[in-house]
Amino acid sequence: MLFSSIVFLFAFLPAVLALNFMLPAKARNTWLLVASLLFYAWGEPRLISVMLASIGFNYAMGLIVERTLGTRSCKAWVVASVLGNLGLIAYFKYFNFFTESWNGLATSCGLPPLSSASVVLPIGISFYTFQALSYVIDVYRREVPAQRNPFSLGLYVAFFPQLIAGPIVRYSQVAKELTERTVTAAAFAEGIERFLIGLSKKVLVANIMALAADAVFSMSAAELTTPLAWGGMLAYALQIYFDFSGYSDMAIGLGRMFGFNFPENFNYPYSATSVTDFWRRWHMSLSSWFRDYLYFPLGGNRQGAVRTYFNLAIVFVLCGLWHGASWVFVLWGALHGAFLIAERLADKITSVQPPRWIGQAYTMLAVLFAWVLFRAEGLAHAGYYYTALLGQQAASSEAFRFESVFDTGTLVMMGIACLLAVPWRRREVPTSREMAPLQTPSQSLPSLRAVLFHSLSFAMLLVGFLACTFRLLSQSHNPFIYFRF
Repeated sequence: MLFSSIVFLFAFLPAVLALNFMLPAKARNTWLLVASLLFYAWGEPRLISVMLASIGFNYAMGLIVERTLGTRSCKAWVVASVLGNLGLIAYFKYFNFFTESWNGLATSCGLPPLSSASVVLPIGISFYTFQALSYVIDVYRREVPAQRNPFSLGLYVAFFPQLIAGPIVRYSQVAKELTERTVTAAAFAEGIERFLIGLSKKVLVANIMALAADAVFSMSAAELTTPLAWGGMLAYALQIYFDFSGYSDMAIGLGRMFGFNFPENFNYPYSATSVTDFWRRWHMSLSSWFRDYLYFPLGGNRQGAVRTYFNLAIVFVLCGLWHGASWVFVLWGALHGAFLIAERLADKITSVQPPRWIGQAYTMLAVLFAWVLFRAEGLAHAGYYYTALLGQQAASSEAFRFESVFDTGTLVMMGIACLLAVPWRRREVPTSREMAPLQTPSQSLPSLRAVLFHSLSFAMLLVGFLACTFRLLSQSHNPFIYFRF
């Protein structure tokens, strides 16, 4: 079930919210867990047992690790937890990849191939497995106590707003709210606002960019021209940003409606001045997860330059592999790791900092060219796409004209998306929490400017929601990119 679907917007979410506030506080976790399992089963009824097994396994591991803290066997239990969680991902996400890779190598070397059996990838397995794994590790690090209520831990892992595509929430970030939480009118209103902003990003921007990007990336080498290749690359960059940041906005907004505070996941990554800065702004919950649970345990930057570069390479190759079971994802991660290593080397060679606009231009080109690997169907596809980008365009009669994909409406939306993807300075206005309540005569009334601002904001959100609804009713192209990770 998609957040940007009529069923979710007008049936599932209203029903879950209504029952959540009607039930007593002690029953709400159980209800939200049941609702989350129903949400997941809507799209993955056969594979819900995988998620339930993950919850049960990590619930037991958390209790055992806490009970054995300070003993020799504790590390063994942590290792068992890590192997169990990674083994789950390895089987469901990488079995087909490893089998196909081995069979390709075996064929060229005259070795017998492995028997192939297609394994279905459970939606969101990378996200909920990383959450569960971080919980057990944090118990081992004595950062959080083990959760003794299986329903509370189940809700942490399976809570539907962040279940499918994050943000990756640490247990410590919601441990208190799993036990006791309140939802104020202001927080609920903020949650609605954040959700509608994310919905508009997804439906009104990302989906339009997806139509152009899909059209270009589906072209053959004979059909692809250089202008189309550059247009398709930019369209995909905008699609994936507004698609994923829109989903994160919706997840954060939904969390607020139910009394949870999820971490931010994006901070205008396309305004970054280096690839290092880009990863401080893009999918922040994932990059911080790799930093805290892989980069630092490997030694971080504390064991010399060579070891630091090795650690960065390992982290980003695995980051690429986390995103998808394909060599193009491995290369995408390796390319980003190479950029980070090159930037560290450059900092050692010279202390001169280039102008900000040069850093931004370099970063955008690096990220854009890397997105081609991320979107390509394979190495051959990426190869001819890069060829077109670099000017060796199709010259046959099969080549498409630029206007056939990028009509005036698409170009206008692309321009708007570019403006929305970077921060713009604006004067601060009072938030709803800073405005004095109107019903208290003794307090000062909100300024006319604040009232006008919030009225305009409400009107824009309402118009955006109506536009999203009409678009969802009239078109079927509505995928979420990160669902496959």
